[in-house]
Amino acid sequence: MYENTYPTKRFKLTLEFLKEHIDRTNHILDLGVTNPLSEVMISEGYKITNTSGIDLDEDTHEVETEDYQVVTAFEIFEHLVAPYNVLKAIKAKKLVCSVPLKLWFSNAYKNENDPRDRHYHEFEDWQFDWLLEKAGWTIIDKKKWTHPTNKIGLRPILRYFYPRYYIVYAERQ
Repeated sequence: MYENTYPTKRFKLTLEFLKEHIDRTNHILDLGVTNPLSEVMISEGYKITNTSGIDLDEDTHEVETEDYQVVTAFEIFEHLVAPYNVLKAIKAKKLVCSVPLKLWFSNAYKNENDPRDRHYHEFEDWQFDWLLEKAGWTIIDKKKWTHPTNKIGLRPILRYFYPRYYIVYAERQ
């Protein structure tokens, strides 16, 4: 079903990590509008509700409910100016989230045609860990993986060796 290509590799590894930590009976609030990954999660039996697309920097009310046992956020926090505010406001006790890692050989992602599709942050793993801990989360498990491409050049070769994605499972009391 999944190949070693983007986004299928990312989806496969994300789903494997989710299955390790989250039971399908939990109700999940997935940050961001319905997307191909949330549809894959639903097809795998997870109960998912997506946020409405509000600006989470400006309005955190959708995460301030106790209706969900788990919040997931896959490649969301790098788009926020202040991810700390959302992380602090979450009422669920479990969090599974992933972010792209900062790569020394590549600039932060910026879509010139869509001002919402930009990375305000590309974290090093220790920075993201610190952000989670400061917001009251205890990291239980974490994993990194690479993002190879089929292009030719130095950067594509480096992408075989340097992890691009970082996923974390965290809990709070």
